[in-house]
Amino acid sequence: MTTFPDLDYVHKQQSQQNQELNLCADDYSLLTDLYQLTMAACYTGEGIEQRRASFELSVRRLPENFGYLIAMGLTQALEYLAKLRFSPSQIAALQATGIFAGVSDRFWSLLAQGKFTGDVWAVPEGTAVFANQPLLRVEAPLWQAQLVETYLLNTINYQTLIATKAARLRDVAGESATLLEFGTRRAFSPQGSLWAARAALAGGLDSTSNVLAALQLGQKPSGTMAHALVMALSAIEGTEEQAFSAFHRYFPGAPLLIDTYDTIAAAQGLAAKVNSGEMQLTGVRLDSGDLVDLSKQVRSLLPNVPIFASGDLDEWEIARLKAAGAEIDGYGLGTRLVTGSPVNGVYKLVEIDGIPVMKQSSGKVTYPGRKQIFRSLTGGKVKADRLGLLGESSGEEQPLLQLVVQHGKPTQPLETLETIRQRTAASVASLPEQTRRLDRPVALEVEISEKLQVLTQQTQKRRRASDLPQATAFG
Repeated sequence: MTTFPDLDYVHKQQSQQNQELNLCADDYSLLTDLYQLTMAACYTGEGIEQRRASFELSVRRLPENFGYLIAMGLTQALEYLAKLRFSPSQIAALQATGIFAGVSDRFWSLLAQGKFTGDVWAVPEGTAVFANQPLLRVEAPLWQAQLVETYLLNTINYQTLIATKAARLRDVAGESATLLEFGTRRAFSPQGSLWAARAALAGGLDSTSNVLAALQLGQKPSGTMAHALVMALSAIEGTEEQAFSAFHRYFPGAPLLIDTYDTIAAAQGLAAKVNSGEMQLTGVRLDSGDLVDLSKQVRSLLPNVPIFASGDLDEWEIARLKAAGAEIDGYGLGTRLVTGSPVNGVYKLVEIDGIPVMKQSSGKVTYPGRKQIFRSLTGGKVKADRLGLLGESSGEEQPLLQLVVQHGKPTQPLETLETIRQRTAASVASLPEQTRRLDRPVALEVEISEKLQVLTQQTQKRRRASDLPQATAFG
């Protein structure tokens, strides 16, 4: 059993701590669970670290009330694999822990010279997938394929969740609604907020308020204003109307937040300015109260002004607002978009040195061998999915997993955010209505190919045979 540094060691390291805990690409190699490194060291000691291994990343079950998932996060996964290196200082830091005192010197040489040299098969980002279908497969020397598990699960699990929620929001709100990502302050970390913004945009939202994410992605950030500005300027300059005028003077294209005090009174004041030609208003935002009733009253006062709503909204609340006849043109999505039920993606060994393997734990059984998803379409609609072995004939079916990295090198340029967004929209539109609905959705039933069933039975039989007591020379 692996042991951890004792308290004396921890105390000695206090002066060397980086309390900021910031992340950069140079840190990727150490952003992993300890057991990935200890297993890699064990493989090296046993002399099997270079054996060819295949691991597949899939989801055991869909989150509650989800009929599908939208695969996302591949771009960041590939960037991580391309930059995976261990610097001398990182190796020294690992050695200083004392945890690896018993490992072979070959392990340190492996890390010092190592980089990712394997192949990656993946479902394109924006593709609808279901439980027990591989989103990604890594085929590489065993130590490499093992080491990358933590980071791949981290980015793909989280971005797949956000992209799926964004796709559901777009599906419910409709193409004409403006959907803004406001989740940075509720995301689980600064890094998570960037991934959430990207996945939300790729999943169908129009823009993000996260300035860094928007600029890095070549997008224009969007936003409105906060109650603080209204309260501050009202207190100093005298009235809410003066606060609106001041902000509008500098940012005439930004919607005004009108529910700090009396929503209807604020709308009446703005209506007077709009009707007199004193102000050209591009939008107002409601963040509290009865959004159905308030939006109807505001619409009667400002008939040609877009109305945005925010405040812990999700796809179910948007569906309720629409059904109740709310006069809302756009939505700001935050907390419930960037948090929620996790995607429980797992990363499991399916083949080692050409030998198919499978996990047989109760409730966690996996299928052996390198696999492919074969999708049947009829009239642009998904008819069926078949999970089979990589070498099976696809016929008229569409194989979803594509070779995206070969011998450590990408096989194609990274896709643009707009391309992924379009694929997301097309993927959702291709799904059966019962799979897309919010209440009691029915996920597509995935057929297991005959060849995969046979291989599974053979693998189970081989495993049982290996567990039988071996005959002795006397028996």
